[in-house]
Amino acid sequence: MQKRMAIDIRNLDWSLIAAFVAVAEHGSLSAAARAMGSTQPTLGRQIKALEKQLGTPVFQRTPRGFDLTDTGVSLLPSAMAMRDAANDLALTVAGKTNSLAGTVRITASVATSLYHLPRIIADIRAAEPDIAIELVPSDDTRNLLYREADIAVRMYEPTQLDLVTRYLGDFTITMCAAASYIARHGAPKSPEAFLAHDFVGYDADDRMIKGFQAAGFTVDRDFFKVRCDDNAGYLELVRAGCGIGFAQHRIVEGDPTLVAIETDFELPTLPVWLTAHEAMRQSPRIKRVWDLLAAGLKPLVS
Repeated sequence: MQKRMAIDIRNLDWSLIAAFVAVAEHGSLSAAARAMGSTQPTLGRQIKALEKQLGTPVFQRTPRGFDLTDTGVSLLPSAMAMRDAANDLALTVAGKTNSLAGTVRITASVATSLYHLPRIIADIRAAEPDIAIELVPSDDTRNLLYREADIAVRMYEPTQLDLVTRYLGDFTITMCAAASYIARHGAPKSPEAFLAHDFVGYDADDRMIKGFQAAGFTVDRDFFKVRCDDNAGYLELVRAGCGIGFAQHRIVEGDPTLVAIETDFELPTLPVWLTAHEAMRQSPRIKRVWDLLAAGLKPLVS
């Protein structure tokens, strides 16, 4: 019979549990350190300290990274529950502050962060000089439950529990090209003419291929002679005249180097949702920035 571990919870260092969960979720010290904003040596020491305190290894070091031992596997659900409970406590405390002074961390897509939010953030700073803003441009999903951001501007409806959401409207999408491209090749006048033009597409992302197929055009990845998954890089390629592309209508209409191209088929739209953790949404500082973000984004959506 396996001997049960006797652990004095009064001496348990909770930071070691957070380190254990992070390494278990990310599979390596380096990835876990980036996620936690820590360093690889610090996490390595914390894992060793936890194993010493438990009296048994929780990870097996392999060439691929860190694999859980049987003990680690058995501990992980409880450790994650402890991490979540501690995080809920921190969120509740943070949400109870009555002060406007402090920092609000906002995450949004790269395109929204580059082309829409700077002006809105400038307005927020002018209205509330005691509030500092951190902007995280990312097309990855930032986890509001673990305070990787306080407010997120999402292009989809979040479904996680404990989140407050507000639908603002839709960003409309426009087919467009650089004026220099149109000067060389002209604008396509019919759906059939589209296929004779150069298009800038995505690389690994297949959403554009599916969009073409939904519109009745059978294309594959090789149809797009220039490809990029990064939205900022994608738009710069279109601006440079590499081919026809797609962008938010508001971006196109405000850019004299781009020309909108009319289509006979309907293009998709991007829904815009504000999202925050329910506990944090009660903070006057978060609520104030939430309202100012909504006011700034509302004129941009349809």
